[in-house]
Amino acid sequence: MKFKIPETYNDFTLREIFQTLKLPKKDLHQLNMSKEITINDEPAKLMSKVSTGDSVYIPTPEEKSNYVPSYRYAQISYEDDDLAIVMKPKGVKTHPNDLKESNTLMNHVIYTIDSDYVEPIHRLDQETVGLLIVAKNPLMKKILDRMLEDNEITRIYKANVKALLPLKPQTIDMPIGKDKFHPNKRRISNTGQRAITHILSSEMIKEGVCQLDIKLDTGRTHQIRVHLAEIGHPVIGDPLYGDSTLRQLELNSYQIEFKHPLTQEVISVNLDDK
Repeated sequence: MKFKIPETYNDFTLREIFQTLKLPKKDLHQLNMSKEITINDEPAKLMSKVSTGDSVYIPTPEEKSNYVPSYRYAQISYEDDDLAIVMKPKGVKTHPNDLKESNTLMNHVIYTIDSDYVEPIHRLDQETVGLLIVAKNPLMKKILDRMLEDNEITRIYKANVKALLPLKPQTIDMPIGKDKFHPNKRRISNTGQRAITHILSSEMIKEGVCQLDIKLDTGRTHQIRVHLAEIGHPVIGDPLYGDSTLRQLELNSYQIEFKHPLTQEVISVNLDDK
């Protein structure tokens, strides 16, 4: 990982920076033993202090992802040395279920991005279109996983539902578990995992169709679809939780926004960006 020290981290030690980012102790120990760390191209230690504008190099584990290249290009909406935001098309899985599969988003990403390591930070349903974050090294994967868990990554979705009037802004806080009768479905369950969905705003885009802006605090399987169906407004085109007979799910991952953990710059990408 190569990055310039932002003002936020001025006069920090490198150890304090990665402790702030809650990097696991095992990885901190490995970095502490490393002889490859540099500050302004000079050998340094994890306990070395840094100043605004310093150029830092942190070695990362030489792990490789096992995805087979698809020889198809992925659409990249943002990329730097350590992460990318990519576009997932409709009908494409986020990742393969076995190593032989070669037509998923991650197969396309590993063909497109110049990195042997690419791993998704979150998942999108097969029929959901939109933006997804990918880590390009194992340390960034752990940092972004923790940021997602701590709700430091904003994910905005747009969903079209049937309604006669706009829906009021509201928070749906209902646990989601597996449906014992349908292995591919989820349901509201007192024994499930906590799931929080915020309906931020809504507007009627045509008669009988309301478009919702939705923010997730958690990322359970089918969370938006289950929650909206539970309040009586399933996503249009949903064959699992609605009455659709076609797989034309009108749901997309519209916007991703977060502070880059190393540079502290705000990364904000949405589907309207050109």
